Amino acid sequence: MISKTLEDGLSKYSIGEKLRAMRLRKKLGLVELGNHTKLSPALLSKIETGKLFPTLPTLLRIAMVFNVGLEHFFAPAEAGPVLAVVRRSERQRFPDTPDAEDPAYHFESLDFPVQDRRLNAYYAEFHAVAADKVRRHHHGGVELIYLLRGSLEVGIGKETHALEEGDAMYFDPSVPHGYRRLGKKPCAAIVVSAP
Repeated sequence: MISKTLEDGLSKYSIGEKLRAMRLRKKLGLVELGNHTKLSPALLSKIETGKLFPTLPTLLRIAMVFNVGLEHFFAPAEAGPVLAVVRRSERQRFPDTPDAEDPAYHFESLDFPVQDRRLNAYYAEFHAVAADKVRRHHHGGVELIYLLRGSLEVGIGKETHALEEGDAMYFDPSVPHGYRRLGKKPCAAIVVSAP
């Protein structure tokens, strides 16, 4: 049993409501969430309804299932729908690899102010790189590329695919992949990845 002062202090964070919203968004039942966290459905129900405040290790178990940090539960409750306007002048431009002398591309985040992103969106400009100099990388989730202008070669595993203006490509980015501009014309795309 915690004191009234602590209860009032913790209540303002709406931990239970945030947990319930994440669980429903992922379409998980209490039993299924319990299987993932190794916590009982009854305990999870008490946390969601505000009858019990979780310890930090318990909250961390839950956070790991949803791929969020502990700060997610302690951030102020949102007053309205998630919304962010990113002005062109506010975006930062980064090379594909920090301190790269010959980057294959530069990218700008299109959604950086959003706290609880469900996807990552970028504007990318691709440069001419020799085929043997393409740097491959991989990550979890899924990726979508929509080519705005120019021609782009996307190497995925042992395959290469040429994209032209207006083409789109959806793929599994856990397979090593890399990009290079084809031709001399400027090449740019919108790249979206989701966990």
